[in-house]
Amino acid sequence: MNDSQQWHVYPLRVRYEETDQMRVVFHGNYLTWFEIGRTEWIRHAGYAYRDIEAAGLLLPVIDVDCKYIKPARYDDVVLVCTRIADYSPVRLAFESQIRLGDASHLAAGGGLHDGAELDKRELLAAGGTRHMWVNASFKPTRLDRSMPELYTMLQQCVQGS
Repeated sequence: MNDSQQWHVYPLRVRYEETDQMRVVFHGNYLTWFEIGRTEWIRHAGYAYRDIEAAGLLLPVIDVDCKYIKPARYDDVVLVCTRIADYSPVRLAFESQIRLGDASHLAAGGGLHDGAELDKRELLAAGGTRHMWVNASFKPTRLDRSMPELYTMLQQCVQGS
């Protein structure tokens, strides 16, 4: 992965329903936030999951990891940070971070940010997801053959073009 690759950042406010009896965000919600990050990363890049699926491609999760560093709490603003960790014609991996934000991030909305800027924000969780491109029958498929324009976009994002 290109370490200079920018992160796509999507701000969220922690809702009460996302917290548990300990008054912190329930651990499973971080994986939901990773999914939101992936969806918004792809949307920002000019695609929608809906359109990719309509083209007959699916992108199931085949592996996930998450390291919990510090809890998020009700009403916190969190930044869902997402970028491509690795890709090939048949696989795609995302790197994800959840960082503490503030109200100014909500007002600004989502967008691209460099790592140095984000490093100033407190890291709450880090991990990622790995996926495989499959067709509607869940058979592995090559993205460069089935949707070459999407594969080219992934290459350009990772290479910083």
